[in-house]
Amino acid sequence: MKKLLFILSLVASAQAFAQSPAKFTTTKYDFSKIKQNIPMSCSFTFKNISSKPLIIESAVAGCGCTTPEYPKEPIAKGKDGVIKVTYNAANPGVFTKDVTVKFVNYEIPVVLNITGEVIDMKGLTTPKKDINSAKQ
Repeated sequence: MKKLLFILSLVASAQAFAQSPAKFTTTKYDFSKIKQNIPMSCSFTFKNISSKPLIIESAVAGCGCTTPEYPKEPIAKGKDGVIKVTYNAANPGVFTKDVTVKFVNYEIPVVLNITGEVIDMKGLTTPKKDINSAKQ
């Protein structure tokens, strides 16, 4: 019986350790269509749901076209923090980018995701009105 209780307490501890200390409003953001060479930013808001101050160890983008900015100071218990993610929009086409957020003393990171499509504005033209059809 003691072994069973010990094993159950280990499992419960492991599950508590595996949970994120932060509750994000959302972990995904879709920019939809954006203009090429005009950097776009979005913000991911989270609440510290742990019992102690929360420190972000790192927030790392999957490539150099995405730049995360995060609070360097501890986030108090029950308080909100914001991670800003900027995408440079240099290359036309559909994109999906991740930012991996690691919290101090928590093994499993949170992955934030941005998506969208960069439109080459040079290739787009505005349709011209037919002056003759407007007179009819």
